Amino acid sequence: MNFEWITIPKIEDYRGNIAVLEKDTLPFEMKRVYYLFDVPSTAKRGGHAHKAQLELLIPLSGSFDVVIKNGATEQTVTLNKPDKGLLIKANTWRELENFSSGSVCLVISSGEFLESDYIRDYEDYLSYIASNGK
Repeated sequence: MNFEWITIPKIEDYRGNIAVLEKDTLPFEMKRVYYLFDVPSTAKRGGHAHKAQLELLIPLSGSFDVVIKNGATEQTVTLNKPDKGLLIKANTWRELENFSSGSVCLVISSGEFLESDYIRDYEDYLSYIASNGK
């Protein structure tokens, strides 16, 4: 699959842990940061792929599932540890679901918002990866 786990360095302390994101933590230059919150447990987010952008998803609070598809296989992973991020590479379809109450998903992207980088229809995604040899 076209994703990998990123372990976020943390400083453990009896008063509470600190997770640190610095330049060397990410395999790309950070261009945009946003977060999802107050997502109903029955709602789905994502439902798209990026042609070029990479995204790192981090569960700051609670848990949620990420369904990852590449046109041939599908895998569901659960994010529930704030020191473990899921790096989703380009040309990878993602759907986020099963949000727990109070969950927050931080997204760090390698690019600024660019609508032309999105593929928002799954059939269009399948055509795109078939024609681009991905």
